[in-house]
Amino acid sequence: MKETINKKPQMLEKEAEVTQLTEMLDSHQATMLINYRGISVKDDTELRVRMRSSGVKYLVTKNTLLKRACHNAGISSMDEFLQGTTSVAFSHDPVALAKVLGQFMKEFRKLEVKAGLLEGKALSAKQVDALAKLPSKEILLSQVLAGMQAPMSQFAGAASAMLRQIITVVDRIREQKEAV
Repeated sequence: MKETINKKPQMLEKEAEVTQLTEMLDSHQATMLINYRGISVKDDTELRVRMRSSGVKYLVTKNTLLKRACHNAGISSMDEFLQGTTSVAFSHDPVALAKVLGQFMKEFRKLEVKAGLLEGKALSAKQVDALAKLPSKEILLSQVLAGMQAPMSQFAGAASAMLRQIITVVDRIREQKEAV
């Protein structure tokens, strides 16, 4: 308790921010480090609106604080990317995060993804780009469902065709017997 009393308010704020960042790293499935150099306030506001509407938490933080949070979370693979201007985005849906960033980078050509984390594993900028090109979670689920339904519908079609053939054969036999 005495340590807390003797610390300066600035130090307490930094410790609280490191704790918050550590919790966010632990609780979110995806994290992206972004170089935001050259982005205007207007464009940054637009990015924040898009991120918020997609359920993404986006903030600008000091590299040293983020580095401490990464180390607290057991992540050392991000150290080399924590230089220069860095913002960080956290999401429970990695595809949504990558899509928002990818779309924004296409439109404004000012952001650059430095690196990412997916469930604690490091991603390069190229891997983040590949993630952005994936269909949304809902589309992927519908594709899986369609793939599961296809064999059943093919079986139903084949069974129906066999029944039609049997009925046709029985009808022809009946017609032959009636003709005699």
